[in-house]
Amino acid sequence: MGPDDPAVLYEVRGPVARLTLNRPARRNALDRPTLDLLRAGLDRAEADRVRVVCLTGAGDRVFCAGADLGDPAGFARGPDPEGPRAFAALLKRLWSYPLPLVARLNGHCLGGGVGLALACDLAVARDDIEVGTPEVRVGLFPMMIAPLILRKASRAKAVEMILTGGRVPAREAEAMGLVTRAVPAAELDAVVERAVAGLVAAAPLALRLGREALREVEAMPVEAAVDVLCDRLVALLATEDAAEGMRAFLERRAPQWRER
Repeated sequence: MGPDDPAVLYEVRGPVARLTLNRPARRNALDRPTLDLLRAGLDRAEADRVRVVCLTGAGDRVFCAGADLGDPAGFARGPDPEGPRAFAALLKRLWSYPLPLVARLNGHCLGGGVGLALACDLAVARDDIEVGTPEVRVGLFPMMIAPLILRKASRAKAVEMILTGGRVPAREAEAMGLVTRAVPAAELDAVVERAVAGLVAAAPLALRLGREALREVEAMPVEAAVDVLCDRLVALLATEDAAEGMRAFLERRAPQWRER
């Protein structure tokens, strides 16, 4: 990779945008320019009106190693809050992103990279990679990604991983809930493509409203969550897409989504 190569590649194929961390020599680690480019790529994909965004890393060794500790403008500067705040802004953008997100974990997923994967709706990993949070071994702690880990993974195993700085094989990460699916390397792209195709085939308005509703009720008691989701379903039933989807089903044809 030359000095003029972008740290994040952006590509659109039909209804799908792909964002690729393009710093393999730095283990696809996150420095400040890379964080800014990732956020810009998310903005661009939304403006391009794609249906799904896929996030992956260049090469086949590391999806993302987290923060670039060797970046002279980053953590190496000492207690500068701008780097952590930029990463926090990216995580929040991913968590509230209006389009479905799929992480393609083509290599080890470490530190802040775990946060990127967990902020996506689906994460498909090669079964020969490892997932881990090594921050405590360099005097840090996975502060901002901890809420995502605790929301998605079994708590006992997740806390063990966080506190020891250990790594877990992808199959164990799948059992813990850190990744959606761990598959043989030869099947990675096919499984990712099937997941993306399933999201593209779904009604885009229903996906957007449904994902928003799930985030809204995640921490609610069941009774309150059911009431909120009932209201959301009533609102969804009033949309043109809901009427079109049910009509197309009865008429045995493909629906024509209008996102309204």
